[in-house]
Amino acid sequence: MTLLDSRSLRDLESDDSPTPPGRPEQIALGIFVAVPFVAIVAAIPIAWGGWFGPVDAALLVVFYLIGSLGVTVGMHRLFTHKSFKPNRAVKIALAVAASLAIEGPITRWVADHRKHHKFSDREGDPHSPWRYGESVGALTKGFAYAHLGWMFDAEQTPQRQYAPDLLKDRDIVWISKRFPLWVAVSLITPAVLGGLITWSWEGAVTAFFWASLVRVFLVHHVTWSINSICHTMGEAPFRSRDRSGNVWWLAIPSMGESWHNLHHADPTCARHGVLRGQVDISARLIWCLEKLGWVHDVRWPVASRIEAKRVQPTAAAAG
Repeated sequence: MTLLDSRSLRDLESDDSPTPPGRPEQIALGIFVAVPFVAIVAAIPIAWGGWFGPVDAALLVVFYLIGSLGVTVGMHRLFTHKSFKPNRAVKIALAVAASLAIEGPITRWVADHRKHHKFSDREGDPHSPWRYGESVGALTKGFAYAHLGWMFDAEQTPQRQYAPDLLKDRDIVWISKRFPLWVAVSLITPAVLGGLITWSWEGAVTAFFWASLVRVFLVHHVTWSINSICHTMGEAPFRSRDRSGNVWWLAIPSMGESWHNLHHADPTCARHGVLRGQVDISARLIWCLEKLGWVHDVRWPVASRIEAKRVQPTAAAAG
């Protein structure tokens, strides 16, 4: 490890203390939440006015898939839960794709999620919707907190405690330290491509609106919905220690993450949608990477293990 690598590692580790986020960080976070929200409000009249063409649609879909799969396959199933082992090129590609989702540095995301699993829906969970109680008012407040408010909380998850393996990975440290760069790339690239494809400033502006601002809004809120919606509703065919549920109508936009009950019942499983008809796009991508020989040791679901975790009907229900 070079002196530069060692310094970067120490700098990143020093960021793991549970201190309140500074005012600049809170302002930046507020901007990244508010601006895409304003964009989504304006989206319908802008589309109605003819400012949404096939190039905008294509770029929106492509960048949505890159960011979403970077989060679901990369940050979640790989870096957090070690559901498979990739070669170095795939690891780096998934880390960059995850960073383009603009959900924070990889090490911080992973630390938060691992803490969530350790204390899921109990005291200590960073974003449980049940933290204030079970009344309608308490759950409404908790839902808002789990969806978005927790990111403004003064308490920070210590990365050295929850993500020590990633702090030892030079590639992940390097990518995490350059998160502002990936934010810029994520926001600017769609506009550049839109301008070049249409050869117009109008194409650049509309591509930025749809494939940058609207896309960030959609990726963020689908991700946050797993914290809020999938812990307050949905079916729970498997035993888990929390209130995680399967929400079928989120399955495709979340790339299979909303089959959340099985995930909490068996966190390291590479496939979350294990029952018939449960579409899991993230698992399909992992399957393709395995067939190409680019990932190995995939933790696919084991029938006996899955069956053992099923909720068995009570005698009254069976009768």
